[in-house]
Amino acid sequence: MMRISNNHLIHPASRNGSSTSTETSKWLDAHYDPVANLYTFSSCIALADLHGDGENKLVVGDLGTGSSNMKLKVYRGTGLMSENTLLDLPVGLVSFLMDQHEPRTPAIAVASGPFIYVYKNLRPYFKFTLPPLEVNALEQDVWDQAREDMIDHMTLKEMLEGIRDKADIPLYVRSLRFLMLDPQDMEAFVNLHKQQPIRRQTVITCIATLKKNMADEDAISCLVIGTESNDIYILDPEAFTILSKLSLPSVPTLIDVTGQFDVEFRITVACRNGNIYILRRESPKPKYCIELSSHPVGLVRMGKNVVVGCAEETLQGFTQKGKKLWTASLPAPVTTMGVMELPARGFQAVLVGLANCEVHLYRDKNLLSTIKAPDVVTSICFGRYGREDGTLIMTTKGGGLIVKILKRTAVFDDRDSAPGPPLAQSIRLNVPKKTKLYVDQTMRERENAVAMHRAFQMDLSRLRLAAARAYVKALESSLTPMSASLSEPLKMNAVVQGLGPSFKLTLNIQNTAACRPVMNLAISFLYDESLYSMRTAFFKIPLLVPGLNYPIDTFVECMSDKGISDIIKVFVLREGKSAPLLTAHINMPVSEGLALN
Repeated sequence: MMRISNNHLIHPASRNGSSTSTETSKWLDAHYDPVANLYTFSSCIALADLHGDGENKLVVGDLGTGSSNMKLKVYRGTGLMSENTLLDLPVGLVSFLMDQHEPRTPAIAVASGPFIYVYKNLRPYFKFTLPPLEVNALEQDVWDQAREDMIDHMTLKEMLEGIRDKADIPLYVRSLRFLMLDPQDMEAFVNLHKQQPIRRQTVITCIATLKKNMADEDAISCLVIGTESNDIYILDPEAFTILSKLSLPSVPTLIDVTGQFDVEFRITVACRNGNIYILRRESPKPKYCIELSSHPVGLVRMGKNVVVGCAEETLQGFTQKGKKLWTASLPAPVTTMGVMELPARGFQAVLVGLANCEVHLYRDKNLLSTIKAPDVVTSICFGRYGREDGTLIMTTKGGGLIVKILKRTAVFDDRDSAPGPPLAQSIRLNVPKKTKLYVDQTMRERENAVAMHRAFQMDLSRLRLAAARAYVKALESSLTPMSASLSEPLKMNAVVQGLGPSFKLTLNIQNTAACRPVMNLAISFLYDESLYSMRTAFFKIPLLVPGLNYPIDTFVECMSDKGISDIIKVFVLREGKSAPLLTAHINMPVSEGLALN
């Protein structure tokens, strides 16, 4: 047996036993509850020693049904220890030390709507409210007039629509809701709400912690929150005042923080516009910007690098200044991401939950381990749980709870990665030094770049001219009476037989498509009627089956005894259309006699 807490025992296989995961030699299946009814994300799950007894508890912000039954749950071992009802959906949850008082027990901060609920010893301790936003002065004046009955509801509607189209500050929620109403409901809405003051309030989108002045694990931490108004706030952990306000070009959705507030810090933020911004202490605006090819769905920090999971099923690594280091392709979309860190071993890797019910472990772009889950994983948390350091906690889409424990004998090797480019590919080649001939040639190209470019353009123009002349000559002389269509999969060539004055003209038409037949086609001939006569100058083509050759025969009579010849043009048309699909020019031979009438 292996002890996770003093009161709850878990009975996995032995340390060297088997596991149901794909990596049987590295993980132990400690616990799985498919009906735990936990619906949460990685941002709403944390491990913390809430009572200072050396045992970490699992703290979860449960989303419930999405509209009700939202709760703050605390697990000890495999059992539910306590729960508190939340008034709104949680968007983030962190544990942090807010003072130096003994015993040193962390507080829990839950971000929900425009509020941060702080719990100390699992009891409500403080509620922080975001500062209100600036109200549109014109909107305020219009509602003041409505409150004093100076304008009716239809005039109010027209004035608010004008403000909405031109104002820089967005309208209040009440105004937007009023503009959505039907005309018969507007008057009652105005009478109900006109006495209430206008207040624009933003909401929290993400939350993290930042050490105040020391990097120690038990140091005091500030709260860092991102809001829907494109702002980042840093809060004092004791007075809960705003220490700093940073601005972003878009709404933050994912956040990662490193450093200390009083010394130097970096805040890495993934925003709703698909970019990642990096903010530093000395700048109120982003210092660096990383432009991604698709929206980020996961963001973690690995040492001095940033690892991003993208919606295009890729995992990408960047430096702190935004330089791209590597890209790894994933077999399925990313559902969640987390950091796996073992300080005692100096090991750090990224856990990536995928939509195909797998969890991949990456170090840089190398796949180290694959864990097969019974359901799609929606949240991941790795750390000390109970008294076990290497514990992996996951929740699933169906509300299940999975606990796995890393064996102490587990070893991760980069060579156990997934099929792909070998590691030797990333080793720099031993490129020889530049020779004197190479340097001289480079200098000559630099000095005569304009003349060399002009000579190249001249030769290219002459080549194009020669090709165009040859093409026109081939068309005029019909050297190859073969044609192919660009809009339809058709190919046709013509063969003329006979010495004259009677000639047999055979057209071979072929459908070059893979499996689609071609129908409703016709053939028409254009010729000089003073020189030639044809028995059939227009006829329909049967259905053309792909791959077969269809010979079509007709006869041509030469009407002249002067020993001259001309071109007969052949057009393949679709019935009801005037533009030909295919055209061929047939150069008729000189007739050896005169046709007898």
